[in-house]
Amino acid sequence: MAQKPYVVVVGTDFSKQSDRAVQAAYYQASRETPAELHVVHAIVAVGGEATSSIASFTGLNGLPAPSLDELQAQVRTQLDRVLGPATPNNRVRVVAHIAIDEPSLGLAQLASRLEANLLVVGTHGRRGLARWMLGSVAEGVIRCATCQVLVVPPEQHELAVPAIEPACPRCIEARKTSAGEQLWCEQHRERHGRRHTYHQGDRAGADTNFPLVAH
Repeated sequence: MAQKPYVVVVGTDFSKQSDRAVQAAYYQASRETPAELHVVHAIVAVGGEATSSIASFTGLNGLPAPSLDELQAQVRTQLDRVLGPATPNNRVRVVAHIAIDEPSLGLAQLASRLEANLLVVGTHGRRGLARWMLGSVAEGVIRCATCQVLVVPPEQHELAVPAIEPACPRCIEARKTSAGEQLWCEQHRERHGRRHTYHQGDRAGADTNFPLVAH
């Protein structure tokens, strides 16, 4: 009886970040023998017709949606570009798919049907309004998947991480000289307001059910 291959499913939207996800997925598959790598581009139906998930995320901009044949050609082109140097490992069978479904659900559904061992998805590291408007395919995959999920983050320099200011030297001095009684210097005291310390109260015999007493 033939041994069941180790199955890895990875989603792609043809972005630079999905290139990283495909590379990571291929690496995970290449560690097993035999293994299959299934690369999936999910498309959604708009007005009864299949439309690229890329267009649905970034706006159609009046451009016609690619055909299924064009999308399959894009997947093959991406695989040639990303996996070209790695393909001497003939133990990994690579298969391209176009899934007509909402991206996170389409990826999770295909992984279930293939009895995948691992589902790999990239994340663009969006924050704030962009994340709220576009949603997160990675989060959706994690919620829906029936197998293990590997999330590949962007490269560190591409992350939109907010700058964190260092501690104010005057605040540090205020804490030292007051033995922690004053947390902030005079300049920052107005911004943070008066400090409140909370102590656990005893419910027994108390007039109310509130266990916290503010001082």
